Amino acid sequence: MYDGTSRPMLSTPAHRRRPLRAAAAAVAVSAVLVTAGCGSPQDTAQDAKATAPSVEGFPVTIDNCGVRTTYDEPPARVVTIHQHPAELMLSLGLRDHMVGTAFPDSAVIPELKKDYASIPELAKREPSFETVLEAEPDLVYGGYGSAFAENEGRSRKAFADAGIDTHLNREYCGEKRVTMKDTYDEVRTIGAIFGVPDRADELVADLRARVDKAATAVKGEPQVPVFVYDSGDKAAFTAGGKSLGTELIRLAGGTNVFADLDDVFGDVSWEQVVERKPEVIAIYDYAGAGSVERKKEFLLAQPALKDVPAIRKKRFVVLPLTATLVGVRSAYAVEDLARGIHPESFR
Repeated sequence: MYDGTSRPMLSTPAHRRRPLRAAAAAVAVSAVLVTAGCGSPQDTAQDAKATAPSVEGFPVTIDNCGVRTTYDEPPARVVTIHQHPAELMLSLGLRDHMVGTAFPDSAVIPELKKDYASIPELAKREPSFETVLEAEPDLVYGGYGSAFAENEGRSRKAFADAGIDTHLNREYCGEKRVTMKDTYDEVRTIGAIFGVPDRADELVADLRARVDKAATAVKGEPQVPVFVYDSGDKAAFTAGGKSLGTELIRLAGGTNVFADLDDVFGDVSWEQVVERKPEVIAIYDYAGAGSVERKKEFLLAQPALKDVPAIRKKRFVVLPLTATLVGVRSAYAVEDLARGIHPESFR
């Protein structure tokens, strides 16, 4: 599970996106290209910027996780690292701006499947810095903090030095609790970067309607204690109080039994799980963490858990991990959770 521990918090000065699409390649080989009597690639970029026509609604300046970026026009060549940024972009009708994806977690939303499959997949997990450069992006949009892992050579500064802008999903920007407002704000921010604010507003309205419909269906029902099981055997890796999952559970008529865990994700003991007596277990499903059936079998086979109400009644709700993150799926997750927590409200 990628819990965003490698959060690059840069305090670099504001920078503008270079209008040359091959800026990354130019920087990488600038030592070879600069010869006597020739201008530098930086001079060329500045000259091009000075003569480039303005685009309606631009420039747009975005403050993102400590990095300020000014966009003079919508990015034309985007690489997304992790699935939820890709699905957000596709939901805004931005397929033509995407030149690469990486690290699919779950089955793609059905209505986005065709477009998603048409985008080159650069890697099954996070791609190397060099692999990203080969796609010649002008923007890299990361989902988890690990998208810009400094120890793997993909820091935001490394991309900036190569003339490539970066944007990190706001869920991994800081230490505050994540809410559905973050989802709506993220959609609107991407809409602003690409000059499609009307599409963003329309998408936000649709997501809000989905959430409101599910929340209304369970309004007045008792709050059911829910334990999130992500993974783990000697300890349980679960969603903490700062995770979006905690709010999704609340909106669905439940309460996260580890909402007091002061983190997005963290380890808890099985003794703590037993003490908190969850009545429902939400299992997060994603590639590389074992199948849902294996997770259920593991939980049901633990003698220490046999008296936990959720185990006795075999009450499980399965959610794709991507549905519990800041992205378009989170609104869908509220209904899925509500149906699992309060099935009587949907009969």
